[in-house]
Amino acid sequence: MTDSLISSAYSQALEVIASVEPRIAEATRQELTDQRGSLKLIASENYASPAVLLTMGTWFSDKYAEGTVGHRFYAGCQNVDTVEALAAEHARELFGAPYAYVQPHSGIDANLVAFWSILANRVETPYLQKMQAKNVNELTEADWETLRHEFGNQRLLGMSLDAGGHLTHGFRPNISGKMFHQQQYGTDPETGLLDYDLVAAKAREFKPLVLVAGYSAYPRRVNFARMREIADEVGAVLMVDMAHFAGLVAGKVFTGEEDPVPFAHITTTTTHKSLRGPRGGMVLAQEEFAADVDRGCPMVLGGPLSHVMAAKAVALAEARTTEFQGYAQRVADNAKSLAEGFLARGADLVTGGTDNHIVLLDVSSFGLTGRQAESALLDAGVVTNRNSVPSDPNGAWYTSGIRLGTPALTTRGFGHDEFDMVAELIVDVLSNTEAGTTKAGGPSKASYTLGDGVADRVTSRSAEMLDKHPLYPGLVLS
Repeated sequence: MTDSLISSAYSQALEVIASVEPRIAEATRQELTDQRGSLKLIASENYASPAVLLTMGTWFSDKYAEGTVGHRFYAGCQNVDTVEALAAEHARELFGAPYAYVQPHSGIDANLVAFWSILANRVETPYLQKMQAKNVNELTEADWETLRHEFGNQRLLGMSLDAGGHLTHGFRPNISGKMFHQQQYGTDPETGLLDYDLVAAKAREFKPLVLVAGYSAYPRRVNFARMREIADEVGAVLMVDMAHFAGLVAGKVFTGEEDPVPFAHITTTTTHKSLRGPRGGMVLAQEEFAADVDRGCPMVLGGPLSHVMAAKAVALAEARTTEFQGYAQRVADNAKSLAEGFLARGADLVTGGTDNHIVLLDVSSFGLTGRQAESALLDAGVVTNRNSVPSDPNGAWYTSGIRLGTPALTTRGFGHDEFDMVAELIVDVLSNTEAGTTKAGGPSKASYTLGDGVADRVTSRSAEMLDKHPLYPGLVLS
Protein backbone atom coordinates (compact mmCIF):
# COMPACT_ATOMS: atom_id res chain seq x y z
CA MET A 1 0.00 0.00 0.00
CA THR A 2 1.54 3.31 -1.07
CA ASP A 3 1.91 6.33 1.22
CA SER A 4 -0.19 8.47 -1.11
CA LEU A 5 -3.02 5.93 -1.07
CA ILE A 6 -3.01 5.77 2.74
CA SER A 7 -2.89 9.56 3.04
CA SER A 8 -5.73 9.95 0.59
CA ALA A 9 -7.88 7.38 2.39
CA TYR A 10 -7.55 9.05 5.79
CA SER A 11 -7.79 12.61 4.52
CA GLN A 12 -11.00 11.87 2.68
CA ALA A 13 -12.42 9.96 5.63
CA LEU A 14 -11.78 12.90 7.94
CA GLU A 15 -13.35 15.25 5.42
CA VAL A 16 -16.52 13.16 5.41
CA ILE A 17 -16.58 13.08 9.23
CA ALA A 18 -16.01 16.82 9.45
CA SER A 19 -19.01 17.47 7.24
CA VAL A 20 -21.21 16.03 10.02
CA GLU A 21 -19.32 16.72 13.28
CA PRO A 22 -16.10 18.69 12.77
CA ARG A 23 -15.13 18.42 16.43
CA ILE A 24 -14.82 14.65 16.10
CA ALA A 25 -12.65 15.05 13.01
CA GLU A 26 -10.46 17.52 14.87
CA ALA A 27 -10.14 15.26 17.92
CA THR A 28 -9.11 12.43 15.60
CA ARG A 29 -6.44 14.57 13.98
CA GLN A 30 -5.21 15.70 17.39
CA GLU A 31 -4.99 12.11 18.63
CA LEU A 32 -2.62 11.25 15.80
CA THR A 33 -0.56 14.35 16.60
CA ASP A 34 -0.42 13.46 20.29
CA GLN A 35 0.56 9.86 19.62
CA ARG A 36 3.24 10.93 17.19
CA GLY A 37 4.72 13.31 19.74
CA SER A 38 4.86 11.12 22.86
CA LEU A 39 6.87 8.17 24.11
CA LYS A 40 4.12 5.56 24.45
CA LEU A 41 5.25 2.93 26.93
CA ILE A 42 1.91 1.54 28.06
CA ALA A 43 2.36 -2.22 27.85
CA SER A 44 -1.23 -2.82 26.74
CA GLU A 45 -1.11 -0.40 23.79
CA ASN A 46 0.37 -0.59 20.31
CA TYR A 47 -0.10 0.88 16.83
CA ALA A 48 -2.28 -1.14 14.46
CA SER A 49 -1.44 -1.04 10.76
CA PRO A 50 -3.39 1.21 8.36
CA ALA A 51 -4.92 -1.92 6.84
CA VAL A 52 -6.26 -3.04 10.22
CA LEU A 53 -7.56 0.43 11.07
CA LEU A 54 -9.27 0.90 7.72
CA THR A 55 -10.94 -2.51 7.96
CA MET A 56 -12.90 -1.35 11.01
CA GLY A 57 -14.47 1.57 9.15
CA THR A 58 -16.77 -0.39 6.84
CA TRP A 59 -20.43 -1.35 6.46
CA PHE A 60 -19.80 -4.58 8.35
CA SER A 61 -20.47 -2.31 11.32
CA ASP A 62 -24.14 -2.27 10.30
CA LYS A 63 -24.73 -6.01 10.64
CA TYR A 64 -26.39 -7.97 13.41
CA ALA A 65 -25.05 -11.52 13.41
CA GLU A 66 -25.90 -13.30 16.66
CA GLY A 67 -25.04 -16.97 16.48
CA THR A 68 -22.11 -18.69 14.79
CA VAL A 69 -20.92 -19.39 11.27
CA GLY A 70 -23.75 -21.01 9.34
CA HIS A 71 -26.14 -20.75 12.28
CA ARG A 72 -27.22 -17.12 12.66
CA PHE A 73 -30.35 -15.71 14.23
CA TYR A 74 -30.48 -13.07 11.47
CA ALA A 75 -30.75 -13.51 7.73
CA GLY A 76 -28.25 -12.07 5.26
CA CYS A 77 -25.07 -12.92 7.20
CA GLN A 78 -23.23 -14.87 4.50
CA ASN A 79 -20.44 -12.27 4.28
CA VAL A 80 -20.12 -12.13 8.07
CA ASP A 81 -19.73 -15.91 7.97
CA THR A 82 -16.82 -15.48 5.57
CA VAL A 83 -15.18 -12.88 7.82
CA GLU A 84 -15.58 -14.86 11.03
CA ALA A 85 -14.42 -18.11 9.42
CA LEU A 86 -11.30 -16.44 8.04
CA ALA A 87 -10.43 -14.83 11.37
CA ALA A 88 -10.86 -18.17 13.18
CA GLU A 89 -8.79 -19.97 10.53
CA HIS A 90 -5.92 -17.51 10.88
CA ALA A 91 -6.09 -17.83 14.68
CA ARG A 92 -6.00 -21.64 14.60
CA GLU A 93 -3.09 -21.72 12.18
CA LEU A 94 -1.15 -18.97 13.95
CA PHE A 95 -1.39 -20.47 17.43
CA GLY A 96 -1.76 -24.17 16.59
CA ALA A 97 -5.09 -24.31 18.39
CA PRO A 98 -7.79 -26.89 17.61
CA TYR A 99 -10.56 -24.29 17.98
CA ALA A 100 -10.76 -20.48 17.90
CA TYR A 101 -13.64 -18.17 18.82
CA VAL A 102 -13.16 -14.61 17.57
CA GLN A 103 -16.39 -12.92 18.68
CA PRO A 104 -15.44 -11.49 22.13
CA HIS A 105 -15.44 -7.70 22.20
CA SER A 106 -12.61 -7.48 24.74
CA GLY A 107 -10.29 -9.53 26.90
CA ILE A 108 -12.73 -9.40 29.80
CA ASP A 109 -15.49 -10.72 27.53
CA ALA A 110 -13.16 -13.51 26.41
CA ASN A 111 -12.50 -14.45 30.03
CA LEU A 112 -16.22 -14.45 30.84
CA VAL A 113 -16.87 -16.75 27.90
CA ALA A 114 -14.11 -19.03 29.17
CA PHE A 115 -15.39 -19.05 32.75
CA TRP A 116 -18.96 -19.89 31.79
CA SER A 117 -17.81 -22.48 29.28
CA ILE A 118 -15.83 -24.22 32.00
CA LEU A 119 -18.81 -24.12 34.36
CA ALA A 120 -21.11 -25.53 31.69
CA ASN A 121 -18.60 -28.24 30.78
CA ARG A 122 -17.29 -29.32 34.17
CA VAL A 123 -19.93 -28.73 36.84
CA GLU A 124 -21.17 -32.31 37.18
CA THR A 125 -23.69 -33.08 39.89
CA PRO A 126 -26.60 -35.49 39.70
CA TYR A 127 -29.06 -32.60 39.94
CA LEU A 128 -27.39 -30.60 37.20
CA GLN A 129 -27.28 -33.64 34.90
CA LYS A 130 -30.99 -34.10 35.46
CA MET A 131 -31.62 -30.47 34.58
CA GLN A 132 -29.49 -30.67 31.44
CA ALA A 133 -31.64 -33.55 30.21
CA LYS A 134 -34.78 -31.40 30.44
CA ASN A 135 -36.09 -28.90 27.98
CA VAL A 136 -34.93 -25.53 29.25
CA ASN A 137 -38.50 -24.22 29.13
CA GLU A 138 -39.59 -26.91 31.60
CA LEU A 139 -37.24 -25.77 34.35
CA THR A 140 -38.91 -24.22 37.36
CA GLU A 141 -37.64 -21.26 39.33
CA ALA A 142 -36.57 -23.71 42.02
CA ASP A 143 -34.52 -25.57 39.41
CA TRP A 144 -32.79 -22.36 38.39
CA GLU A 145 -32.14 -21.41 42.00
CA THR A 146 -30.37 -24.73 42.54
CA LEU A 147 -28.37 -24.27 39.36
CA ARG A 148 -27.30 -20.76 40.42
CA HIS A 149 -26.21 -22.12 43.77
CA GLU A 150 -24.13 -24.90 42.20
CA PHE A 151 -22.50 -22.60 39.66
CA GLY A 152 -21.87 -19.89 42.22
CA ASN A 153 -19.94 -22.08 44.63
CA GLN A 154 -17.20 -23.25 42.32
CA ARG A 155 -13.57 -22.43 43.12
CA LEU A 156 -11.04 -20.39 41.18
CA LEU A 157 -7.33 -19.95 41.92
CA GLY A 158 -5.61 -17.06 40.14
CA MET A 159 -2.57 -14.82 40.39
CA SER A 160 -3.01 -11.93 42.81
CA LEU A 161 -3.25 -8.41 41.46
CA ASP A 162 -0.16 -7.08 43.23
CA ALA A 163 1.89 -10.07 42.05
CA GLY A 164 1.06 -9.25 38.43
CA GLY A 165 -2.31 -10.88 37.83
CA HIS A 166 -5.31 -9.23 36.20
CA LEU A 167 -8.59 -7.94 37.61
CA THR A 168 -10.39 -10.83 35.91
CA HIS A 169 -8.28 -13.48 37.65
CA GLY A 170 -10.44 -13.40 40.78
CA PHE A 171 -10.02 -9.82 42.07
CA ARG A 172 -12.94 -9.23 44.44
CA PRO A 173 -14.30 -5.99 42.90
CA ASN A 174 -14.36 -7.71 39.47
CA ILE A 175 -17.16 -10.03 38.36
CA SER A 176 -14.68 -12.94 38.43
CA GLY A 177 -14.23 -12.41 42.16
CA LYS A 178 -17.99 -12.50 42.66
CA MET A 179 -18.72 -15.48 40.39
CA PHE A 180 -16.34 -17.82 42.19
CA HIS A 181 -15.22 -18.80 45.64
CA GLN A 182 -11.71 -17.58 44.95
CA GLN A 183 -8.24 -17.58 46.37
CA GLN A 184 -5.03 -16.18 44.93
CA TYR A 185 -1.42 -17.21 44.60
CA GLY A 186 1.42 -14.72 44.73
CA THR A 187 5.13 -14.64 44.06
CA ASP A 188 8.20 -15.25 46.18
CA PRO A 189 8.52 -12.24 48.55
CA GLU A 190 12.27 -12.08 48.07
CA THR A 191 12.59 -12.52 44.30
CA GLY A 192 9.14 -11.58 42.99
CA LEU A 193 9.22 -14.77 40.90
CA LEU A 194 6.58 -17.48 40.65
CA ASP A 195 7.24 -20.41 42.97
CA TYR A 196 5.55 -23.37 41.32
CA ASP A 197 5.85 -25.54 44.39
CA LEU A 198 3.93 -22.95 46.40
CA VAL A 199 1.28 -22.69 43.65
CA ALA A 200 0.96 -26.48 43.72
CA ALA A 201 0.62 -26.52 47.51
CA LYS A 202 -2.07 -23.85 47.32
CA ALA A 203 -3.92 -25.81 44.64
CA ARG A 204 -3.80 -29.03 46.67
CA GLU A 205 -5.22 -27.24 49.69
CA PHE A 206 -7.91 -25.24 47.85
CA LYS A 207 -8.81 -27.74 45.08
CA PRO A 208 -10.08 -25.21 42.53
CA LEU A 209 -12.24 -26.00 39.53
CA VAL A 210 -10.27 -23.37 37.55
CA LEU A 211 -6.55 -22.60 37.77
CA VAL A 212 -5.84 -19.31 35.99
CA ALA A 213 -2.35 -18.62 34.67
CA GLY A 214 -1.09 -15.61 32.75
CA TYR A 215 -0.47 -12.06 33.85
CA SER A 216 -0.91 -8.35 33.36
CA ALA A 217 2.22 -7.05 35.06
CA TYR A 218 4.60 -9.97 35.65
CA PRO A 219 7.89 -9.32 33.82
CA ARG A 220 8.93 -12.94 33.41
CA ARG A 221 7.96 -16.00 31.39
CA VAL A 222 5.81 -18.80 32.78
CA ASN A 223 6.31 -22.56 32.52
CA PHE A 224 2.86 -23.63 31.36
CA ALA A 225 3.77 -27.31 31.30
CA ARG A 226 4.32 -27.06 35.05
CA MET A 227 1.04 -25.17 35.50
CA ARG A 228 -0.78 -27.93 33.60
CA GLU A 229 0.80 -30.55 35.88
CA ILE A 230 -0.53 -28.65 38.87
CA ALA A 231 -4.00 -28.40 37.33
CA ASP A 232 -4.09 -32.08 36.44
CA GLU A 233 -2.98 -33.13 39.91
CA VAL A 234 -5.99 -31.45 41.53
CA GLY A 235 -8.46 -32.03 38.68
CA ALA A 236 -8.64 -28.38 37.69
CA VAL A 237 -9.15 -26.79 34.30
CA LEU A 238 -6.09 -24.78 33.26
CA MET A 239 -7.15 -21.45 31.79
CA VAL A 240 -4.40 -19.16 30.50
CA ASP A 241 -4.93 -15.47 29.88
CA MET A 242 -2.21 -14.50 27.39
CA ALA A 243 -3.67 -11.09 26.51
CA HIS A 244 -0.39 -9.32 27.18
CA PHE A 245 2.04 -11.71 25.56
CA ALA A 246 0.00 -13.18 22.69
CA GLY A 247 2.25 -11.39 20.19
CA LEU A 248 5.30 -13.12 21.65
CA VAL A 249 3.55 -16.48 21.28
CA ALA A 250 2.44 -15.66 17.74
CA GLY A 251 5.93 -14.45 16.88
CA LYS A 252 7.54 -17.68 18.16
CA VAL A 253 9.48 -15.91 20.91
CA PHE A 254 7.66 -18.07 23.45
CA THR A 255 7.85 -21.71 22.39
CA GLY A 256 7.89 -25.12 24.06
CA GLU A 257 6.81 -24.99 27.68
CA GLU A 258 6.47 -21.18 27.49
CA ASP A 259 3.75 -21.44 24.81
CA PRO A 260 0.47 -21.84 26.72
CA VAL A 261 -1.74 -23.08 23.89
CA PRO A 262 -0.67 -26.77 23.90
CA PHE A 263 -0.99 -27.01 27.68
CA ALA A 264 -4.08 -24.95 28.52
CA HIS A 265 -7.59 -26.33 28.25
CA ILE A 266 -8.70 -22.80 27.31
CA THR A 267 -6.54 -19.83 26.32
CA THR A 268 -7.90 -16.29 26.17
CA THR A 269 -6.35 -13.17 24.70
CA THR A 270 -6.93 -9.71 23.44
CA THR A 271 -6.12 -8.96 19.82
CA HIS A 272 -4.36 -5.63 20.37
CA LYS A 273 -1.45 -5.18 22.79
CA SER A 274 1.56 -7.16 21.56
CA LEU A 275 -0.53 -8.82 18.82
CA ARG A 276 -0.91 -5.39 17.18
CA GLY A 277 -4.50 -5.81 15.98
CA PRO A 278 -7.83 -4.11 16.70
CA ARG A 279 -9.19 -3.79 20.20
CA GLY A 280 -11.01 -7.04 20.87
CA GLY A 281 -10.78 -10.52 22.38
CA MET A 282 -10.48 -14.14 21.37
CA VAL A 283 -10.76 -17.61 22.92
CA LEU A 284 -8.68 -20.63 21.89
CA ALA A 285 -9.76 -24.02 23.19
CA GLN A 286 -9.14 -27.72 23.11
CA GLU A 287 -11.84 -29.75 21.35
CA GLU A 288 -13.60 -30.81 24.56
CA PHE A 289 -14.54 -27.18 25.25
CA ALA A 290 -15.28 -26.09 21.67
CA ALA A 291 -19.05 -26.61 21.77
CA ASP A 292 -19.37 -24.70 25.04
CA VAL A 293 -17.21 -21.79 23.90
CA ASP A 294 -19.16 -21.65 20.65
CA ARG A 295 -22.22 -20.65 22.69
CA GLY A 296 -20.49 -17.47 23.89
CA CYS A 297 -23.30 -15.61 22.15
CA PRO A 298 -25.92 -15.55 23.65
CA MET A 299 -24.43 -17.11 26.83
CA VAL A 300 -22.34 -14.01 27.63
CA LEU A 301 -22.02 -11.87 24.53
CA GLY A 302 -24.38 -9.81 22.45
CA GLY A 303 -24.08 -9.54 18.69
CA PRO A 304 -20.52 -9.83 17.40
CA LEU A 305 -18.83 -6.74 16.00
CA SER A 306 -18.42 -7.91 12.43
CA HIS A 307 -16.21 -5.00 11.38
CA VAL A 308 -13.82 -5.76 14.26
CA MET A 309 -13.79 -9.48 13.42
CA ALA A 310 -12.77 -8.47 9.90
CA ALA A 311 -9.94 -6.37 11.33
CA LYS A 312 -8.91 -9.30 13.53
CA ALA A 313 -8.62 -11.44 10.39
CA VAL A 314 -6.34 -8.85 8.78
CA ALA A 315 -4.17 -8.51 11.90
CA LEU A 316 -3.89 -12.26 12.35
CA ALA A 317 -2.87 -12.59 8.70
CA GLU A 318 -0.15 -10.00 9.35
CA ALA A 319 1.00 -11.97 12.40
CA ARG A 320 1.53 -15.09 10.28
CA THR A 321 4.50 -13.49 8.50
CA THR A 322 8.24 -13.71 9.12
CA GLU A 323 8.23 -9.93 9.46
CA PHE A 324 6.00 -10.21 12.51
CA GLN A 325 8.28 -12.85 14.03
CA GLY A 326 11.17 -10.43 13.71
CA TYR A 327 9.08 -7.71 15.31
CA ALA A 328 8.14 -9.96 18.25
CA GLN A 329 11.79 -10.82 18.90
CA ARG A 330 12.69 -7.13 18.87
CA VAL A 331 9.94 -6.43 21.42
CA ALA A 332 11.58 -8.89 23.85
CA ASP A 333 15.11 -7.69 23.07
CA ASN A 334 14.09 -4.07 23.58
CA ALA A 335 12.54 -4.87 26.96
CA LYS A 336 15.89 -6.26 28.08
CA SER A 337 17.61 -3.11 26.83
CA LEU A 338 15.16 -0.95 28.76
CA ALA A 339 15.62 -3.01 31.92
CA GLU A 340 19.42 -2.91 31.61
CA GLY A 341 19.23 0.85 31.14
CA PHE A 342 17.34 1.24 34.40
CA LEU A 343 19.62 -1.08 36.34
CA ALA A 344 22.71 0.73 35.08
CA ARG A 345 21.26 3.93 36.53
CA GLY A 346 20.45 2.43 39.92
CA ALA A 347 16.69 2.01 39.53
CA ASP A 348 14.79 -0.83 41.23
CA LEU A 349 12.97 -3.36 39.05
CA VAL A 350 10.52 -5.97 40.26
CA THR A 351 12.22 -9.39 39.79
CA GLY A 352 15.43 -7.54 38.90
CA GLY A 353 14.75 -7.50 35.14
CA THR A 354 12.54 -8.96 32.42
CA ASP A 355 12.37 -11.70 29.85
CA ASN A 356 9.11 -10.70 28.18
CA HIS A 357 7.85 -7.29 27.01
CA ILE A 358 7.18 -5.76 30.44
CA VAL A 359 9.43 -3.80 32.78
CA LEU A 360 7.98 -3.06 36.22
CA LEU A 361 9.75 -0.16 37.89
CA ASP A 362 9.44 0.27 41.65
CA VAL A 363 9.47 4.05 42.19
CA SER A 364 9.67 3.90 46.00
CA SER A 365 13.40 4.60 45.88
CA PHE A 366 12.60 7.96 44.27
CA GLY A 367 10.31 8.80 47.20
CA LEU A 368 7.25 8.71 44.95
CA THR A 369 4.04 6.79 44.53
CA GLY A 370 3.12 5.30 41.19
CA ARG A 371 0.48 7.97 40.69
CA GLN A 372 2.99 10.79 41.23
CA ALA A 373 5.51 9.15 38.91
CA GLU A 374 2.90 8.53 36.21
CA SER A 375 1.75 12.16 36.32
CA ALA A 376 5.25 13.64 36.31
CA LEU A 377 6.27 11.48 33.36
CA LEU A 378 3.16 12.52 31.44
CA ASP A 379 4.14 16.16 31.97
CA ALA A 380 7.35 15.31 30.13
CA GLY A 381 5.59 13.48 27.28
CA VAL A 382 6.28 9.94 28.55
CA VAL A 383 3.06 7.92 28.65
CA THR A 384 3.05 5.08 31.21
CA ASN A 385 0.63 3.65 33.73
CA ARG A 386 1.01 3.20 37.46
CA ASN A 387 0.88 -0.38 38.69
CA SER A 388 1.01 -2.30 41.95
CA VAL A 389 4.16 -4.10 43.00
CA PRO A 390 4.15 -7.23 45.20
CA SER A 391 2.86 -6.44 48.73
CA ASP A 392 2.32 -2.85 47.64
CA PRO A 393 1.98 -0.54 50.66
CA ASN A 394 0.15 2.06 48.58
CA GLY A 395 -2.62 -0.23 47.31
CA ALA A 396 -4.05 -0.57 43.82
CA TRP A 397 -4.98 3.12 43.33
CA TYR A 398 -1.82 5.04 44.22
CA THR A 399 0.55 2.06 43.81
CA SER A 400 4.33 2.00 44.15
CA GLY A 401 5.20 1.06 40.59
CA ILE A 402 5.20 2.05 36.95
CA ARG A 403 4.51 -0.59 34.31
CA LEU A 404 6.37 -0.11 31.04
CA GLY A 405 6.04 -2.05 27.80
CA THR A 406 8.03 -2.09 24.58
CA PRO A 407 5.52 -3.18 21.86
CA ALA A 408 4.42 0.30 20.72
CA LEU A 409 7.82 1.97 20.41
CA THR A 410 9.20 -1.19 18.83
CA THR A 411 6.53 -0.82 16.15
CA ARG A 412 7.92 2.68 15.52
CA GLY A 413 11.41 1.25 15.03
CA PHE A 414 13.07 1.95 18.37
CA GLY A 415 16.01 -0.30 19.19
CA HIS A 416 18.63 -0.86 21.89
CA ASP A 417 20.11 2.65 21.91
CA GLU A 418 16.74 4.38 21.97
CA PHE A 419 15.42 2.25 24.83
CA ASP A 420 18.58 2.90 26.83
CA MET A 421 17.89 6.60 26.31
CA VAL A 422 14.27 6.11 27.36
CA ALA A 423 15.50 4.67 30.66
CA GLU A 424 17.77 7.68 31.10
CA LEU A 425 14.93 10.13 30.45
CA ILE A 426 12.59 8.39 32.87
CA VAL A 427 15.22 8.35 35.61
CA ASP A 428 15.87 12.04 34.88
CA VAL A 429 12.19 12.87 35.44
CA LEU A 430 11.77 10.77 38.56
CA SER A 431 15.01 11.98 40.12
CA ASN A 432 13.81 15.55 39.73
CA THR A 433 10.28 15.02 41.04
CA GLU A 434 9.39 15.69 44.67
CA ALA A 435 6.32 14.35 46.44
CA GLY A 436 3.90 17.03 47.61
CA THR A 437 2.15 17.49 50.91
CA THR A 438 -1.50 17.46 51.94
CA LYS A 439 -3.35 20.49 53.28
CA ALA A 440 -2.68 19.14 56.74
CA GLY A 441 1.05 19.15 56.03
CA GLY A 442 1.50 15.40 55.76
CA PRO A 443 2.95 13.48 52.80
CA SER A 444 0.71 13.35 49.76
CA LYS A 445 0.30 10.27 47.56
CA ALA A 446 -0.94 12.30 44.59
CA SER A 447 0.57 15.78 44.42
CA TYR A 448 4.12 16.40 43.24
CA THR A 449 6.50 19.05 41.97
CA LEU A 450 8.56 18.53 38.82
CA GLY A 451 11.83 20.44 38.73
CA ASP A 452 12.16 23.53 36.55
CA GLY A 453 13.14 22.81 32.97
CA VAL A 454 12.94 19.02 33.31
CA ALA A 455 9.82 18.59 31.17
CA ASP A 456 11.25 20.73 28.37
CA ARG A 457 14.60 18.96 28.50
CA VAL A 458 13.07 15.50 28.33
CA THR A 459 10.53 16.45 25.69
CA SER A 460 13.27 17.88 23.50
CA ARG A 461 15.44 14.78 23.75
CA SER A 462 12.41 12.56 23.14
CA ALA A 463 11.52 14.53 20.03
CA GLU A 464 14.91 13.76 18.50
CA MET A 465 14.23 10.01 18.75
CA LEU A 466 10.60 10.29 17.69
CA ASP A 467 11.52 12.31 14.61
CA LYS A 468 13.89 9.55 13.53
CA HIS A 469 11.13 6.96 13.90
CA PRO A 470 7.91 8.62 12.73
CA LEU A 471 4.55 7.05 13.44
CA TYR A 472 2.80 5.98 10.22
CA PRO A 473 5.59 7.42 8.05
CA GLY A 474 4.27 8.81 4.82
CA LEU A 475 0.79 9.46 6.22
CA VAL A 476 0.09 13.14 5.57
CA LEU A 477 -3.35 14.55 6.32
CA SER A 478 -4.56 17.31 4.04
